Amino acid sequence: MLYLITMMKKRFAIKTIAICALFSGATALFTACTSQQASFASVDVTGAAYAQNFELTDHNGQVRHLPDFAGKVVVMFFGYTQCPDVCPTSMSELAEVKKALGKDGDQLQGLFVTVDPQRDTPELLKAYMVNFDPSFLALYTTPDKLAELTKDYKIYYKRVEGKTPTSYTMDHSAGSYVYDTKGRLRLFTRYGMGAKSLTEDIRILLKQTP
Repeated sequence: MLYLITMMKKRFAIKTIAICALFSGATALFTACTSQQASFASVDVTGAAYAQNFELTDHNGQVRHLPDFAGKVVVMFFGYTQCPDVCPTSMSELAEVKKALGKDGDQLQGLFVTVDPQRDTPELLKAYMVNFDPSFLALYTTPDKLAELTKDYKIYYKRVEGKTPTSYTMDHSAGSYVYDTKGRLRLFTRYGMGAKSLTEDIRILLKQTP
């Protein structure tokens, strides 16, 4: 009888240990899964098959591709220098984001792609970027290649004629693409989202892909 009781106790102990181990493993797995499911304020477009790369010239005359910025979170905005509100607001907010990131601000690269290559000369683009942050780069290409690029990036733009041939405006998409430090498209930020929300999104990306 004593032997039977002892064996029953051992079996109970083994079952208890097994259950605890299983629960512990499940908890760890659950924690790991939930930690990877970050909540972004921006639109999560991870895995999208578009906007994967580009070939554009920066305001210093250097040809640029997305892999050039490996190791940094890239925020890419399409606009033009004579834009009255959306463009300067978006770029100013991006400059705020860089400051808010503190020392991690060096891992942020702002890119401004002009949809008005006829008026936005390299000199004008360079001067425009200085208004926001000297590390930000303005990019341009020919009108034909711009049409191809914006099609791939799903960006809308249209020239709206003014009173004179040079006083036209440009309607265009208002938002930015965000790439992680490995060059993968991750987010689309909507205009008006605010610097604080974008800062938090970029912090999450920096933690996920240091």
